[in-house]
Amino acid sequence: MRVVVWITETGWEACVETAAALAPAGAEVTLLAVPSGELEEVAAGGRAGLLGRRPPPPRGPSWDEVADDAARALLADARDRLAREAATEVRHGRVEREVVAACVGADLLVLARDGDDARLGPKSLGRHARFVVDHAPCRVLLVWPGEPPAAKLPPPPHEHGEHPPPPPPHERGEHPPPPPAPHERP
Repeated sequence: MRVVVWITETGWEACVETAAALAPAGAEVTLLAVPSGELEEVAAGGRAGLLGRRPPPPRGPSWDEVADDAARALLADARDRLAREAATEVRHGRVEREVVAACVGADLLVLARDGDDARLGPKSLGRHARFVVDHAPCRVLLVWPGEPPAAKLPPPPHEHGEHPPPPPPHERGEHPPPPPAPHERP
């Protein structure tokens, strides 16, 4: 069995603990980190806006170097917490697509919810996790990064395909159209 554990800054502990508890002893475990490249683009744009005002500051390490170092440190912490042999992998590119590509040939992907953790439902997944859940070529185990919110059951389904009448416009956040102008009245 091959298990991929997607390690992100939030929720990685829950992912590692779940993989440690559920992956069989002989499973091949890969801890995966994919630093986002979006911050490098933002930083480059900020530097470009400063040209001409004064000499540019000396170049420090690139965002990619800093992100790779942080990803490797996070993977090392995850491997220590897992307390078993595991491969580590840092990938670059569009986060969601790199995670899906890393899952080719895997039997299980363990990932944490990355959206609104205060409520149940689709908003508890961010855009990257939503894409991965929808496109992963293997089984997916989705864990809460902490305690799940209190459960509120959805309303019961309507019987026999009947649909309730739509709520009035003011309850939907819509405003009624303005009354016609006096010269337009019949």
